[in-house]
Amino acid sequence: MSGAAEGPGEAPTVADAAQEIDWAALDRAALAVRERAHAPYSAYAVGAAILVRSGRVFAGCNVENASYGLTLCAERSAIAQMVAAGERDPIALTVATIGPLLGSPCGMCRQTLAEFARDFPIRLIAAGSGGAPARTTSLAALLPDAFGAAALSR
Repeated sequence: MSGAAEGPGEAPTVADAAQEIDWAALDRAALAVRERAHAPYSAYAVGAAILVRSGRVFAGCNVENASYGLTLCAERSAIAQMVAAGERDPIALTVATIGPLLGSPCGMCRQTLAEFARDFPIRLIAAGSGGAPARTTSLAALLPDAFGAAALSR
């Protein structure tokens, strides 16, 4: 990620956008929904909160299933909430995991996020004290050269 946009008329960078986000509010939403995760098999509760351009926040948690492949990740849960509400323009995401290490969206979640935006800031946080310090990255950094609709022949 680079710093400020180079000149007049250029779009702000992801780093610029990250400075404008109320990360504390997004973090609180991700941590709160993480507490409602259904993770009886892994005990790895995850919460995600997506901020959209309209200012609304959509939160989701992981929902595990005894048939592991049917598990719904927190990030995809939040995206489903966003879409169900008629929104399609995410601009930031916080992912909260248990720690002490920071968790990052899995490949399936990264691709799902890329369906709705090429890039936006993603903040990774660990619940409780003693975890790793929060870190901000971006969708493009986590999923360079994402597969998208342009790759499909029509």
